Amino acid sequence: MIANPDRKISVSEISYSQEVYRKLIHLSSIWMSFAIFFLPRNISIPLFFFCMIGNIVFEYGYCKKWPFFFAAYNLFFGKMMRFENENKKFKLSGSPFVFAAAFICSLLFQKDIGATAFAIMIIGDTAAALIGRKFGKIKFSNGKSLEGLLSFIISSVAVLLICSFLFDFLYLKIIYGVVGVFIAGIFELYSKALKIDDNFSIPLIIGIALSMY
Repeated sequence: MIANPDRKISVSEISYSQEVYRKLIHLSSIWMSFAIFFLPRNISIPLFFFCMIGNIVFEYGYCKKWPFFFAAYNLFFGKMMRFENENKKFKLSGSPFVFAAAFICSLLFQKDIGATAFAIMIIGDTAAALIGRKFGKIKFSNGKSLEGLLSFIISSVAVLLICSFLFDFLYLKIIYGVVGVFIAGIFELYSKALKIDDNFSIPLIIGIALSMY
C-alpha cells in the first residue's frame, strides 16, 4: 500500500528505511492472495470491492483534511509522506489499485490463477523496489534500474514455480506464466509512461497469461 493520495511518492523523497516500511505494508497485502483462494467468490468479490471504495473515501478524506481521516492517515502512514503542496488536486495512491486488482482476480480468474497472479504482484513489486533502490547501478531513462527489473523477474518466477507446485499447474501453463512475468516486468518498468498503475496491471497480465492454457 502507498500512502500519499495526492501523488505517487518518489523514492528520492524518502529514506531507504522509510521505503522498507512502505514496502512492508505493501507486502502485508499478501493476505489477499489467501482470501482470493480460500473465500467463496460471493464473499471475496464484494469484500474487495467495498475495501476499494472505502480506501478511496479514506484517501479523499485525508486530501480534504477531514479531521478523523487526516489524523488516522498521518498516524499510520505519516513517516512515508512528505506533504509539500496543500493545493494539489486529489490523486489516488497505489493502495486502491491493490484492492481493485484483488477484486478483478476474484471476479475474472480461477481461484488458483487469481491467487498466483496477486502473489506475484506483491512479491515481485516489493523485490524490484527494495533491491533496485539499494543495489541498482544500471539505470534506465526513467530512473529505474536493470537490477530492479531482474529482481522483479526472478522473484516473480520463483513465486510462479512455488504456486505451480502447490496448484499442480501443467508445464505449458508455467511457460505462459513466465512469458506473462516478462511482459508484466515491462509494464512495471514503464508504468508511469504507460499511465497504468503496476499494482493493477501486473496481476491482470499474469492472470490473463495463466488463463490462456
